[in-house]
Amino acid sequence: MSTVISIICAILIFCVIVVVHEFGHFIVARKCGIDVKEFAIGMGPAIFKKQGKNTLFTIRILPLGGYCSMDEDEEAVSENSFRNKSVWRRMAVIAAGAIMNLILGFLISIVTLLVAQQYTTNIVAEISDGSGCQAAGMQVGDRIVKVNGLHIFTANDIIYQLRNDGDGVLDFVVVRDGRKLDLNGVKFRLTVDEETGERVLNYDFKVYAKKLGAADLLPQAGNKFCYYSRLVLLSLKDLITGKYGLNNLQGPVGIVTVISESAQESGFDIGFLLEIAMLISVNVGIFNLLPLPALDGGRLVFLIIEAMRKKPMKPETEGMIHFAGFALLMLLMLFVTFNDVKNIIK
Repeated sequence: MSTVISIICAILIFCVIVVVHEFGHFIVARKCGIDVKEFAIGMGPAIFKKQGKNTLFTIRILPLGGYCSMDEDEEAVSENSFRNKSVWRRMAVIAAGAIMNLILGFLISIVTLLVAQQYTTNIVAEISDGSGCQAAGMQVGDRIVKVNGLHIFTANDIIYQLRNDGDGVLDFVVVRDGRKLDLNGVKFRLTVDEETGERVLNYDFKVYAKKLGAADLLPQAGNKFCYYSRLVLLSLKDLITGKYGLNNLQGPVGIVTVISESAQESGFDIGFLLEIAMLISVNVGIFNLLPLPALDGGRLVFLIIEAMRKKPMKPETEGMIHFAGFALLMLLMLFVTFNDVKNIIK
């Protein structure tokens, strides 16, 4: 029963994130005077339909996606069609979906802090005797602001750098008594995991946890949002540079599986599930802004070019480029979905 509940929970989280994205397109299109033909939740055949004043609202059988359909035909004569609006209004509509996902991510970060009522700081609380940190001059009360050149937003940034270090030697920048100090070449002890054979870095220090105050809420929510946003960007960089392969990608099936498994492992801890939802929402927002054909970011590129040229690109040319991008994305989605299903079977 818990498995069924966790899967339902995962699907609901994924659906909410997608619906928020499409609602962003929808609400800005309406504000810009653009007719929206259909607002759909899910994909496939419709199981529910309701005709609004100008929009058909549908719920479709597959709860993994959604779309906001506008009249984008280049031959459309209605003044309320997408193509007959100014380039700036069209840019606002295209960008709105991803922006809504980022706003949702920030709002979820606020909720996670309110649920936890505390947050982990980047201030050193304890240092192991005889450790490399102690030898390098780290002291209790130091505020860690950089690790290996990476600015620290939250304690998770410190953990990220420690886990991704190869040789166990890191450079720290700390603030002590209002002054920045460089602690270079801090050595951490490495041990080998008997099960995986991987080298594991042992943490030689701990940081303080602090009770959440009213003045802390928005700054800490901002820090958490920045942490997740940069984490997504760093992951994209690792994918592009070959650190991770395509086998590490996950599609809707894999995402639902991860949320489902996380829900069970955490005992349906609401704070943990919100963290997962926040990461996915930020991920969807940033990914959609990538300047790739068929994505919102790719369409924004064409609109920027149109604004610079003072005239649109030929619809046939733009359509072919977006179609090619869409075809490649569909092939990638099929590959990723196949891997997701294969991993579930394993």
